[in-house]
Amino acid sequence: METVNSSVLCRFFAPLWRKLADWYEDSLLAVVIRGIAAGIKNWCAGSGIIRFAAREGVLSRSWEDSLLCRGLTFLLNIPTKILQWIYSKGKAAFDGSFFVQLAFSALENLPLLVGWLMLLFLVIPYEKWSNGYSFAGFVLCFVLSLFAGMRKKGWKLDLDALGPWLAAFGGAVLLAWPLSAYPDLSYRFLKYYGACILCVIVIVSTVERREHLMRLAGISSVALIVMSAYGFYQRASGIEVNPSYVDVTLELNKNMPGRVFSFFENPNAFGEVLLLLIPVAVALMLGSKGWGGRFLGFFAAAVGCVAIIMTYSRASWIGLFFAAALFVLLWNRKIIPACILLVFAAIPFLPESIFNRILTIFDSSDSSTSSRFPLYYAAGEFLTRRPILGAGLGSDAVRQAISDLNLFHGHDKFVHCHNIYLQVWCETGLLGLITFVGGIFWTAKKGAKAVLKAACDPSVRMIILGGITALMGTMLCGMADYIWNYPRVMLIFWFVCALALAGIRLAAREESEGLDRP
Repeated sequence: METVNSSVLCRFFAPLWRKLADWYEDSLLAVVIRGIAAGIKNWCAGSGIIRFAAREGVLSRSWEDSLLCRGLTFLLNIPTKILQWIYSKGKAAFDGSFFVQLAFSALENLPLLVGWLMLLFLVIPYEKWSNGYSFAGFVLCFVLSLFAGMRKKGWKLDLDALGPWLAAFGGAVLLAWPLSAYPDLSYRFLKYYGACILCVIVIVSTVERREHLMRLAGISSVALIVMSAYGFYQRASGIEVNPSYVDVTLELNKNMPGRVFSFFENPNAFGEVLLLLIPVAVALMLGSKGWGGRFLGFFAAAVGCVAIIMTYSRASWIGLFFAAALFVLLWNRKIIPACILLVFAAIPFLPESIFNRILTIFDSSDSSTSSRFPLYYAAGEFLTRRPILGAGLGSDAVRQAISDLNLFHGHDKFVHCHNIYLQVWCETGLLGLITFVGGIFWTAKKGAKAVLKAACDPSVRMIILGGITALMGTMLCGMADYIWNYPRVMLIFWFVCALALAGIRLAAREESEGLDRP
């Protein structure tokens, strides 16, 4: 810190910053912003909606002790109980073997293996990727997690921390295959969703220390750097403009360069991955106690922000902006005015192609926007006919149902609903939609409560904050796109959700241990 304070840059900018801060304190802008903030605070304090959203629901309060939760946990942990019994009977032999102890030490650091596995999954080029990799990888991690708890008395695969909504969504997903109108088309999607379910269970159950959480965030930040660097390489090498990704007939888009997609086939998919991982990198930067982690998080977030600009993915831009605003609101509301000034100051420096791309959000003549409405109409028409069960698991079943009923009348073929909420409803029925939305908002609410508690470890707080803001930004992005069209992106979504849930679980454990201390 002394080196920073004595640096030339610090001596130059510190007085300037103090002058700006003094000017702001007495400015009309500060008075207006404080008035707005006070009004919002007073409204929230008296708002029935806010009180309803913040309260602990009956399902949430009763979930951990419910017969359903205990029954599912018991069934899921039968293999673990058998392994723990085997260990208790052969404890002397196990403890006396150097190689067995070495294996246990490795297994008890399973989150590190999960992190490296995710790094591999993130950087495999699209043409060499198979969705079977993620399923096989997390089946392996799940089996290893059973052995990881072999010598830990009381250890279990934790369904409590998932909450009632996400557990119910997992059930809705599994039911959507046998109840599908096209079981054969739905079958192959079981492994995609199965990989995500296993990813969440394994991470939430095996992350037992702050270091585990930080390592997962660090490895995902390394992947973010590698993906972004390849995007820069694509831009430097030159990418042809793909007419299917942008309306080249529109005047505003005429000078727009080709959109980068890195290791993913589609620039929108790449934008969604960046949207999910950039807040985690920022959380790593702010939550790390060493300069190495801080620099890694800062560099990953910086290159990720440049890369997401080059995707020209409008929905991802809006999602990231919302995630950033929510992050600042929950982290440090005092810097909101400075962030607003920074946003307005950056507008004149935006390249023309980016500024024009932003303007197309509000232009109904843009075919990439207007083409979505026939998709929405077709999905809406289908849901009036099969609202409870949906078509069945997977986009193939939905596409076949739309085709059989002749509901789509757009210029292109129907691929998916271009909306995460419509697509989940069409695939898993009304139960799936309610439990999915309820599960993500339950996670965000539990996370927000955890980060606002003073007792929460600062590093854990930041990872929770990064995870829930990334999820909420992606949920907003999902209003204009089906973010799970690529199963690899779906896996990353649930990986980030698992990070948030693991952090919430650690925070709750720390709070419980603190209350138990005399």
